[in-house]
Amino acid sequence: IENFSPAHWYDVLLDGPKKREQIEHLKQIVRDAGRAGIPVFGYNFTIAGVWGHTQLPRARGGASTACFDCPDGGAESPIPNGEVWNMTYDDNPPEGFLKPTSPEELWARAKWFLDEMLPVAEEAGVRLAAHPDDPPMPALRGHARLVHQPRLFQRLVDLHPSPSNCFDFCMGSVQEMQEGDIYEVIERYAPQGKFAYIHFRNVRGKVPNYQETFVDDGDIDMLRALQLLKDCGYDGVLVPDHTPQMTCAAPWHCGMAYALGFMRAALRAIDAEEA
Repeated sequence: IENFSPAHWYDVLLDGPKKREQIEHLKQIVRDAGRAGIPVFGYNFTIAGVWGHTQLPRARGGASTACFDCPDGGAESPIPNGEVWNMTYDDNPPEGFLKPTSPEELWARAKWFLDEMLPVAEEAGVRLAAHPDDPPMPALRGHARLVHQPRLFQRLVDLHPSPSNCFDFCMGSVQEMQEGDIYEVIERYAPQGKFAYIHFRNVRGKVPNYQETFVDDGDIDMLRALQLLKDCGYDGVLVPDHTPQMTCAAPWHCGMAYALGFMRAALRAIDAEEA
């Protein structure tokens, strides 16, 4: 399962008065997931969420795709009170905007979250998987971001060493990072067993200017990445994530079908080479 509803944990993210009540609810969700046999629960510890993309016809063949062009660092458009993760949790908030969040504040909140949640996740047999920031800016809408460079994955893991403290290896988000090198990230973290699952997508460019591409048309050599994952012992799930959309009766489904077809062919090609 990916992501807690913002309505269930906004004060955990904001260090608000309901955070204790909300963290107990999150613990129950993870316990229930474990009882249902769900081994992974994804989360995205961010206040601004995914924001700032525009849909433009920049993918191959003029297909519509998500683009990020933010030369000023994305500090504009402050977040109104009563909103987190681009969703409204309070229909009658006080006027004004959320107080900006510093990196130190956000990391302290993340540590509290992990210290509370990981013992429960371990007992439930569930791995918590942090999604890296998308877009991976150091700050967005006046709020710090948690994992906007690959080295910060290790900082997150080190906050609370646990077999349940893992992350979603979102290949597109990592490649978008200024310091992002997909192959180095695989070789560093896959042997640690920290990839709970993988978002398998491709991009061209890095923040603050990039665009999402078809899976075979970006800066990542996806076959090389798959071979490295296999060599490093990864045996988990690959998710096609989002893709450019073609002009047809079912643009989203068509993009997903293309990505899945590529993934199956690539996996078979790698297996055939080693046969």
